[in-house]
This record gives sequence, C-alpha cells and structure tokens, in this order.
Amino acid sequence: MDNLPKHGANYVPLTPLTFLTRASNSYANRTSTIYANIRFTWRQTYERCCRLASSLRSLNIVKNDVVSVLAPNVPAMLEMHFAVPMAGAVLNAINTRLDARNVALILKHSEAKIFFVDCEYVDKAKKAIEILMADFQMPMPLIVVIDDLDSPTGIRLGELEYEQLVYQGNPECVLENIDDEWNPITLSYTSGTTSEPKGVVYSHRGAFLSTLSLILGWEMGTEPVYLWSLPMFHCNGWTFTWGIAARGGTNVCIRNTTAQEIYSSITLHKVTHMCAAPIVLNIILEAKPHEQCQITTPVQILVGGAPPPAPLLEKIERQGFHVVHAYGLTEATGPALVCEWQSKWNKLPWEEQSKIKARQGLGILTLADVDVKNFKTMQSVPRDGKTTGEICLRGSSIMKGYLKNEKANSEVFKNGWFFTGDMGVIHPDGYLEIKDRCKDVIISGGENISSVEVESAILKHPYVVEASVVAMPHPRWGESPCAFVILRKDCNFKESDIVAHCRKNLPGFMVPKKVQFVEELPKTGTGKVQKNHLRAVAKTFAVTENANQKTKRSSQVNREKPRSYDQSHQQILALSRL
Repeated sequence: MDNLPKHGANYVPLTPLTFLTRASNSYANRTSTIYANIRFTWRQTYERCCRLASSLRSLNIVKNDVVSVLAPNVPAMLEMHFAVPMAGAVLNAINTRLDARNVALILKHSEAKIFFVDCEYVDKAKKAIEILMADFQMPMPLIVVIDDLDSPTGIRLGELEYEQLVYQGNPECVLENIDDEWNPITLSYTSGTTSEPKGVVYSHRGAFLSTLSLILGWEMGTEPVYLWSLPMFHCNGWTFTWGIAARGGTNVCIRNTTAQEIYSSITLHKVTHMCAAPIVLNIILEAKPHEQCQITTPVQILVGGAPPPAPLLEKIERQGFHVVHAYGLTEATGPALVCEWQSKWNKLPWEEQSKIKARQGLGILTLADVDVKNFKTMQSVPRDGKTTGEICLRGSSIMKGYLKNEKANSEVFKNGWFFTGDMGVIHPDGYLEIKDRCKDVIISGGENISSVEVESAILKHPYVVEASVVAMPHPRWGESPCAFVILRKDCNFKESDIVAHCRKNLPGFMVPKKVQFVEELPKTGTGKVQKNHLRAVAKTFAVTENANQKTKRSSQVNREKPRSYDQSHQQILALSRL
C-alpha cells in the first residue's frame, strides 16, 4: 500500500467554504438571510460572496492578507466569512464594543490591508485610524464603508462602499485554491478578561471540524431558522456563520440584541435556534410585558460564556426556551464541550436537572481528547466530581496558535495538550464541570473556594439579577469571598440579607465576607465579567480581624447601605473603561 497517494486520489482539503457551494447547489431558492425588509436566497448569497471575493482580488488582496471588519450582525458581516477566505485572505472580525485605541492596536498587530467599517461605527473607526497613523506610525489600510441595507445613510469614510464592491465583482469568480487545509482562515482576538488580548489563528480544517461538531452535537436538523443574538465577531459566531449554510438554514440578522428584537424575531420568523451568553438570558428574562411574546414552539438555545447558574437555567426554560450548555474559548474555535442531555435525567426533579444542565459536559465530536490534569505532573484527576485540575484539550479544532506570540504559545501548549486556564472536575459519568478560572479560585485558609459555586448560591435568591464573586484580601484567612450583586429594581435588600441567604445555602467558609450592591458589572465585549477589575475594587475594602470580631459579638443587624457603595460603583465603572 506504500505506492498509494498519501491523502488518496480524491483528496480535497477541508474548508467550511464548501458549505456555501453546497448550499447554492442544493438549497438555491431557500431563504439564506433575513435582515429587516431584506431577504436573500442561498444562490444570491453565493453570488454576492463571489462578487466580493472578485473585488477583493482586484484591490490586490493576496493569500494570507488580513481583512478586518468592524460591524454588527448584518448581512455583510455574514457574507465576509465566506468571501474573504474565498479570495485567499484571512478575516479579522473586530469586537464592536472595543474603544478606538484597542481597535487601532488590532489593526496594527494584524497588519490589516483593508478595513470594512459599518456606518454605525464610522466615528470610532476614524479615531482608530488617527491613532494607528499618529501613535503607531502605521500606514492607513484601505477603508470600505458598509451602508445599512434597510436604511442607507450615505456615510463615507473612504472612497469605497460595500455594495459597490459587491456590484462590481464577478459572480463567476473562481475560488482561491485551498491547497492546504491548515492555512489560516480567520484571526480572532481574545477578550482579555485575565490578560492582554492575543491574536488567535484558526485554520480551514479547524473551522470545518468545529462547525460539523456543533451542528451534530446540537442535533441541528435541516432548514433551521437561526437568530443572530450572538455577535458574529465572537469566535466567528461559534462557527455558525458557516454552520447555517451547511444545514441550508436561514440567518435572521439583527443589529441590536434587545428583548423586543429577540421576541419579535422569534414570533415573526419562527426562529428555531439561537446562541447566547448568560447575559442575553437575563435580557430575555428582564423583558417588559409589552416586549414579550408567547413562545409556542420551544426555541433551542446554545448557551456559552460564563457557567450559567442553575437558577438562571430553570427560569429561562420556563419561558419556552430549551437550553443546551456549552463550554469553550476563543482558542478552541468556540465551544469545545457540550452538555449532551440523557433521557434518564428527565425523571429527576427540576432542580437536579438544572444542576446537570449547568455542567460543561463532553468534548465535541471532532476533539481528539479532553481531560482535567495537574499541570505540573500531567496526571489526570480522579473522576470523582471533587478533585480539581486544569481543563485541557487537544485536536485539530484547537487554534494554530497566537499570532506573533511564541511566549504565550509556549505557556498554553504542553505535551500536545492545550491548557485552558480553567479549573474543573470530572464526574464519574465522564461529564466535566468547570469550577473557576485558575486566577479566580479563592484560597481561604487553605481551602479552595469556587467563585462560580458562590455566585450560583447567590443567584438562587429571586431578587438577584446578577452576581460576581472575587477574592478579597483577609488578614487572617489570606483571601475571602467578596460579592458584587445587582438586585432587581425597587428592591431594598441589605448586605446582611444576602449574607443570611448564603449561610442557608453554603458552608460557612464560603459565605462572602463582603457584599457590594452595584448597578452594573464591568464586562468584556463578549459579555464576560472582568473579574480583574472587581478584584482591584475588592482590594480597597478594609476587612480587619477586629471588625470581624465586632460583627460576631453584635446581635444588631446593620440596616444601612454600605457607605462605600457609590464610591466603589464609580471605581468599577472607571476600571471597566480602561
């Protein structure tokens, strides 16, 4: 058999671009995209992508050039996920919530040749370009403005406009030959919750495999109607930018993720699937009566980001949504673990079901392996649901590496494994459960406290909307839990009320020593709480042993709002803008 070709006579490199070609051939007249009053079929979407790829080539875009885009979930953003790699280039979808300086940093680091800017972000883009040229001494990339298809604005930042490029391009453009499936397809920048953002490079092969894994693991059937409540810039929409084409489905694009947009889109277009971080679940739950619509057919929601507390899952399911929890990170091309539901769990009480749904579950189908290991010894932890270690992954869907950052690559890759920086356990049935970020574990008197577990306990209270728990310096225990809590409006709860609630649901050493009520939490563009900012605020809280002793001796419950409320809230907001 040695005389046979290495890959077989019919070898074709794996790439998600084939999903669009197939959709155009097999689902030509199905609706591919809905945006306000605009509709396209899959044949039209394919032709638009070919035209754009052709125009990119005419602008001297060559293999591995980076093309950046700053845009919300509009059709152009979806089309560029195909058109840019069709031209042989690498797509860099920028987080729209970043400030101008961070956008400029990404343009500098990525060396973007073309910068597509949605009309909504022209002012931010102008500032970013000024910083890029003045502070970083970098040349200005070619600018293309994306006008709003539904209500054109006529805003210009440069000489070119998106629809103009589409119109001028060749609809019969021959795709760039993907001769190596390990070639880069996209460049995504991490949200930087614990460190500076890094450029994560995905391959065609990794994107293809991740896409297949998610549509199979989620059991997404043909002709899904997918609502874009998840930003497409976030891990390329968890690969569903390509996955909906693979199933011949419909992309329902919305410019803003609001309760009214979500409910009206579900009702009007009969949405079947959507993805969301826990923050979006809160948006749904906090909807005002006039914004809500009755959900007659269950909507499948794939939830990722921070581990959703069991109480939150229970509330959202009662609204008519069926939740599947996934765990992932930018470096893993989005979700890497999915909590596959087992029918035997349907017999369990609702509270037990919610706890299981909050687990991160099993590795996606195309991951070679998933484990929880001791980073120093490389030994796997026992499958007892108690012993913690670091979650690690390996497989073709893991990133190629960080762009221009060998030091960071050497820190996360070890013996063929990618170490995520997340602490977790493995239950006897093989399901993984995340306990905390390595940097977020609270070590109090030698005991490891999971901030996620404390948050989940706090969120069981019906008047709590959000909660985040971080380590606070303690003179005796080293560290102790400090909780930042958002309450429902018109609620007059005091710190002592939350502490009393926690004492009923947690061991004593896990009860927060400080509860701070805030109006909002500092978050990244993808909705993750920036705990490093909260830790900085928590360090300013003076907790002394004398104060603790006085609290123990005192039988009087403090009924006043903490004096530092306004000051600490301003600190949080100030830090979140850095």
